[in-house]
Amino acid sequence: MGAVTSVDRVPGDRAPKQDRSRATRQRLLEAAVACLAEHGWAGSTVSVVAERAGVSRGAAQHHFPTREDLFTAAVEYVAEERSTALRALFPEGPAERHAVVSALVDLYTGPLFRAALHLWVAASNEEPLRPRVTELEARVGRETHRIAVELLGADESVPGARETVQGLLDMARGLGLANLLTDDAGRRERVVAQWAGLLDTVLDAGRD
Repeated sequence: MGAVTSVDRVPGDRAPKQDRSRATRQRLLEAAVACLAEHGWAGSTVSVVAERAGVSRGAAQHHFPTREDLFTAAVEYVAEERSTALRALFPEGPAERHAVVSALVDLYTGPLFRAALHLWVAASNEEPLRPRVTELEARVGRETHRIAVELLGADESVPGARETVQGLLDMARGLGLANLLTDDAGRRERVVAQWAGLLDTVLDAGRD
């Protein structure tokens, strides 16, 4: 009887354990992003992140054996959240270009981008971290460009269209960098309006 009870209980025990494990991982990733955004790389140790997440250092290292593992996963999580957030704004697909440009800029001036930026800075000085972050950001860049092309309704066979979309993303990244020091929302809105007009001119050039 006891053996049967034990077997019957295993599936039920396993599911909650897996759920707890996923929840712990999620808390660690969210805490890592918040720590990077607030304290930068130097102030974001595994112990600090674990404390913020409400878990032990040992539990953190069970999920992420090294600091590099933790923060690379955190920035990948950030990238996925950025893509999800952008798509959620325009669930029907291509949208009015001023709205798309404004949404892209908002993502690059928010805390998710700020956390990624701190990891980029760390990767420039931390040799073990650099190739992992470089590969990750290349993948994120391709995905962001693809989403931007889709939402803007861009035809990249039109001369200059691809470069203009990429220029938009570079501009949004630059505004994100500037936003680390000052909140210049007024000037940013004028830049957004200018880029939206430029996109209309270039992306519609090949249409009748």
